[in-house]
Amino acid sequence: MAGQRIHFIGGGQMAEAIIRAIISNQTTAAEHISVADINEERIRLLSGKYGIQAETRQEAALAEADLIIIAVRPQDNLAEVGRIIHEHAAQNSAVISIVAGVTIEKLAGYIGGDRPIVRVIPNTLTDTGLGYSGAALNAHAAKEEVDDFLNGFGKVQYLDESLIDIFTGYGVAGPNYVYYFIESLADAGVLAGLPREQAWQVALENVEGGVAMLRHTKLHPRQLLDINNSPGGVGINGLYELNNSDFAAGLQRSVLAAVKRTTELGKDHS
Repeated sequence: MAGQRIHFIGGGQMAEAIIRAIISNQTTAAEHISVADINEERIRLLSGKYGIQAETRQEAALAEADLIIIAVRPQDNLAEVGRIIHEHAAQNSAVISIVAGVTIEKLAGYIGGDRPIVRVIPNTLTDTGLGYSGAALNAHAAKEEVDDFLNGFGKVQYLDESLIDIFTGYGVAGPNYVYYFIESLADAGVLAGLPREQAWQVALENVEGGVAMLRHTKLHPRQLLDINNSPGGVGINGLYELNNSDFAAGLQRSVLAAVKRTTELGKDHS
């Protein structure tokens, strides 16, 4: 929704990444963004760097905000944050929390259960315009209120809150698995004898091209594998060794471990 006023409570690295993206993408004008943080030096840095409004006392910013972004750490005083929002924010403003492990129910206990509340697990690919954030809405929130904002730093998938931990360990942690694969693939090229820069460029191009091919053909990966691998050929021999390495199961165990850890962290704040 164009012209929304957005107030951030907390100006850490994730808040900065979102601010940088939504200004760069012209989702929100800098003068419509304000930020408050207990670290006044951090406020000055963000204000000077992006031209946003700096707030040391945030009552007025809360009263004017259409969207309020809670971007503090899980161990910070959320009860006090909730009290300030409850006392000073306009009743129709929506609250978006990017605080890991804190449920909508717990947030409602601090802020008030009759307010639109959205729990968001933001993606880490904010500067690219790619990557999905996961968002769960309470009964008072509507997608239309937050959709422009969330798509301003990537894409969004709306899901039931019960799936947030899975989405975090699989979707938001997903770039980690891709980075690791690309690094390993480039190392393999160097091991085989290619110069590092050449191996690196080939790895990046193959990953980008493979994704483009899947989108273009709409074929299943197995179908493309069948097309690419002639009987007794180079590709199928390479895949045979990859299958023997337990690569697929190792990747799946990594995702399950990440989901498990996400669930454990959530319990710390329940």
